[in-house]
Amino acid sequence: MSLSGHALTWTKNLLFNHRFFWVTATAVILGDAILTQLIIHFVPYTEIDFETYMYQAELYISGVRDYSKISGPSGPLVYPAGHVYIHRLLSLISSGGNSLRLLQNIYGGLYLVSLFLTCSLYRTAGNLPNYVLLLLPLSKRLHSIFMLRLFNDCWSLVVVQGAIMAYATGWDDIASVLFSAALSIKMSIFLYLPGLLVVLFKRHGLFHTLRHCAVIAVSQGLIALPFISTYPRSYFASAFEFSRIFLYKWTVNWRFIPEDIFLSRPWAFTLLAMHLCTLVAFATMKWCKADGGVLNVLSRGLRHPTVGATTSVSADQVITILAISNLIGIIFARSLHYQFYSWYTQQLPFLLWRTKYPVPMRILALLCFEYAWNVFPSTKSSSGILLASHAVLLLGLWYGFPEGKEGTISKTTLVKGPKMD
Repeated sequence: MSLSGHALTWTKNLLFNHRFFWVTATAVILGDAILTQLIIHFVPYTEIDFETYMYQAELYISGVRDYSKISGPSGPLVYPAGHVYIHRLLSLISSGGNSLRLLQNIYGGLYLVSLFLTCSLYRTAGNLPNYVLLLLPLSKRLHSIFMLRLFNDCWSLVVVQGAIMAYATGWDDIASVLFSAALSIKMSIFLYLPGLLVVLFKRHGLFHTLRHCAVIAVSQGLIALPFISTYPRSYFASAFEFSRIFLYKWTVNWRFIPEDIFLSRPWAFTLLAMHLCTLVAFATMKWCKADGGVLNVLSRGLRHPTVGATTSVSADQVITILAISNLIGIIFARSLHYQFYSWYTQQLPFLLWRTKYPVPMRILALLCFEYAWNVFPSTKSSSGILLASHAVLLLGLWYGFPEGKEGTISKTTLVKGPKMD
């Protein structure tokens, strides 16, 4: 075989052959590691919230435990206890946040851990061509959120990715502890909870689902013990404030809505109702379809509450259901700020490959997402594009593979990779 023939064979294997998945993934991670260092060294850092994180951490270090008295330049402390502990540690090792380059490298390493976990989730779910990995390092906004803004969303993302991986591989007890740890950093992790309840009920039945909920709740309490043992009302009112109203000037998703409507309670209740209705629709009509429908699943789970309501829940089903649950919550969020893009950036290629859209349309959708999240400040058109992209993706999942693609990637020879889109 000629040199060009060998090169073509290797290219096909790297792009399509599942046995070369980690070769391709390793190349992507190493390439992104170089890109990460270039960004840190040559793109200016922009201070937004990290100074406030450090200020709040210093108050905690000084002995303050009343959440109502912990604040900073950009506002009060509105995140759970895990956020405080992480930034306490970062404050100690960076001289109160003054060692910026060290912090950026820590976040750069955290980004690469997130990229590795994303590749692991893709591989565990299966039924994805290797070339999808090439899309992961292309988000300008995601690199900015990690290395140039140092947002706390980065930490909750990595921990919840670990939890999803543990759920997908059957380590559910460890996964529930990790899920609670992620929730202790940012309460956006609640968006996964509806899908998680479906997964746990199908896999374990009613009693063990309740047990896992108890594990999440108890570990959450233990993490927050220094605060809830002294000022519990202050802690819960700030760390889990569900009625929080976001500023209109920062919204990415609803810029085309007039500000008075955006801030109104009827609009908030409308979004909540649409969120719940969409979740119920997927839970009853899609996520239990392969098991004979939701009534059969509920019947089996209630009649035999100590065993699973289905024979098995595959890793693909776990990852897909959790990602869709998160997506639905994001779509109907009362407001999305730029750092919230990290909540699902790395899940978007996976979800698009769980639709039946042609590959060019999937790529176009990714470009639309990236465009909408990079327009600053957001405009009516950028918000409209984001909403349309969300709608197209959700519709594609509804008519695509909302429980995941069953089966494994077909085995092929090293010469000819499988035909996958």
